[in-house]
Amino acid sequence: MQQSGNLEKKIASGDFVITAEFLPTAGTDGKAVEAAAEFFKKGVTAVNVADNPHGPVMSSLAGAVIMARAGIEPVYQIVTRDRNRIAIQSDILGAAALGINNILCLSGHHQALTGSPEAANVYDIDSIQLIAAAAKMREAGELLDGTRISGPLAMLIGAVAHPDLKPMELNVLRLAKKVEAGARFVQTQAVFDAEALAQWMKAVGSRGITAKAAVLAGVLPLRSAGEAETLRAKYTDILIPDAVVDRLKAAGDAAAQSKEGLAICLETIKKIRSIEGLSGIHILSGGREEVVPELILAAGL
Repeated sequence: MQQSGNLEKKIASGDFVITAEFLPTAGTDGKAVEAAAEFFKKGVTAVNVADNPHGPVMSSLAGAVIMARAGIEPVYQIVTRDRNRIAIQSDILGAAALGINNILCLSGHHQALTGSPEAANVYDIDSIQLIAAAAKMREAGELLDGTRISGPLAMLIGAVAHPDLKPMELNVLRLAKKVEAGARFVQTQAVFDAEALAQWMKAVGSRGITAKAAVLAGVLPLRSAGEAETLRAKYTDILIPDAVVDRLKAAGDAAAQSKEGLAICLETIKKIRSIEGLSGIHILSGGREEVVPELILAAGL
């Protein structure tokens, strides 16, 4: 019988959970993944392996397996943008066979926001349907068409939320549907406004979501004002206040801005960690895995 992973056990215990993100590159060197894994060995319960977030890179499944072999519990990310329901179910079966305990279900940014804008999108099913399919595979031991699955499949299912998207009522309703479909942990996009997150968490809690799923707030250490401006212009699900951009600009040169970005992220962690209903944080490294242990240590986590 496949055993529950550390992430599921940590959530069940009620302890404050820390997860982080690893962004694979367009390469074949497994040692690069192993090197990144070293930064996650203290304080991090599980690490997401991103699924082609900006275009073709090493597959999330391959990266997750290498992470696991390096001693890090992975969260296998899977987007519906690139696969139909046949390929998705096949990949989930393969992940379970390889011992992966966690899956994060999301739609994925439109291919126009990647380095391959000419690629055809699939979106055969959306993220809610993906969660429901994974839940059926876990709970009923069946594929979508009713075919019985031979062997264990005990993946913890996760979803993504965007606290800043308005109107809040529809935002929370969509998250509630994900949890009703079977999501048992939720990782948010990067948070820069602690007060806004607190209001969102209040709405999420009143809907009963936090009683059914662990909510982990995403935090992102920005490199520079330029990066901040690029991110908020390109992605509608990343809201970076003008005050943050202005503060980065005022810091000075590139090195100073990078240091200030870490300071802002640290301040955000300290502000949000006591918000009622919040189960942990999710560190979006942005490809800078080396800053993860620094943040954890400085935040006293």
